[in-house]
Amino acid sequence: MLNWLDIIKFAKGENPKPDRYVLQTEDEWKQVLTPEQFRITRKHGTERPFSGEHCQAFDPALYGCVCCESWLFESRDKFESGTGWPSFTQPVKENAVKYVFDESHEMRRVEVRCNVCQAHLGHVFPDGPMPSGLRFCLNSVSLKKVKTVDSSMKLATLGGGCFWCTEAIFQQLKGVKSVLSGYSGGHEKNPTYNQVCTGKTGHAEVIQIVYDSDLIQLEDLIQVHLHSHNPTSPNRQGADKGNQYRSIVFYRNEEEKKLIEQVIQKEQISFEAPICTQVVPFEIFYPAEDRHHNYYNRDPEKPYCKNIINPKLTKLREKFAKKVKF
Repeated sequence: MLNWLDIIKFAKGENPKPDRYVLQTEDEWKQVLTPEQFRITRKHGTERPFSGEHCQAFDPALYGCVCCESWLFESRDKFESGTGWPSFTQPVKENAVKYVFDESHEMRRVEVRCNVCQAHLGHVFPDGPMPSGLRFCLNSVSLKKVKTVDSSMKLATLGGGCFWCTEAIFQQLKGVKSVLSGYSGGHEKNPTYNQVCTGKTGHAEVIQIVYDSDLIQLEDLIQVHLHSHNPTSPNRQGADKGNQYRSIVFYRNEEEKKLIEQVIQKEQISFEAPICTQVVPFEIFYPAEDRHHNYYNRDPEKPYCKNIINPKLTKLREKFAKKVKF
């Protein structure tokens, strides 16, 4: 597994040799690429955040270079970074990617290129999830799904009160790869936190989870969700009032819907009042502003974290000891 020290070593001029080389002139590339693909890959451009088709895609696949179709990244190494660009923790193999220091825009970054045809892909940063700690931040335009593969990585989207709490809770679970706070279930496009807080957008504060279904199942996530907030209180969690705090779970297919409803029915016996958790089809997820991401882990000593989130985490560890990471 590559780490940041490996990346720096490669960028200093010790890049591994590719399996093959593809060399073409600019005119030849223009014949096979769209203008936007050419701008990004051959002229080192950058696409607008949240505009790419692969940004929110987590279905099982191998991603290749849009220019030469060399295999680059796999969906099992993909995670939701909240940046608006597809993000991965590792390439498919060590010599798939070339690394070059980029000192443009008065910054020093490490550019990521296809090692076969030198297409610009994006950049890599040392702020990704462990164990690699890497975040390959790529342009969706530079990637192409070249093969479908089996993968255990799946998505779940749910809400139950302030997403600062739900994010912190689900980050503790084994098999959860990433958790991102955001908004879903409403009608307003690209809502802001202040807009959602009015209750007029129809959106709920939710989290989007990328999880490994070989390690944790959707029914486990729903069970934890029901017991980590009050699913019997409509449009309210503690002092937080409004439809943005409603209990809600989104399903992506009929099989998920049936499973979610079965878990709710099974867990109803644990509650005196009827569970009012909404079970609705998933449509779109809007990531929240940066200040809301990783809220608890960035400063667990904040009064809100100590007084509100810590008791929830204690309850989680007591009730679901076998499911938590530590």
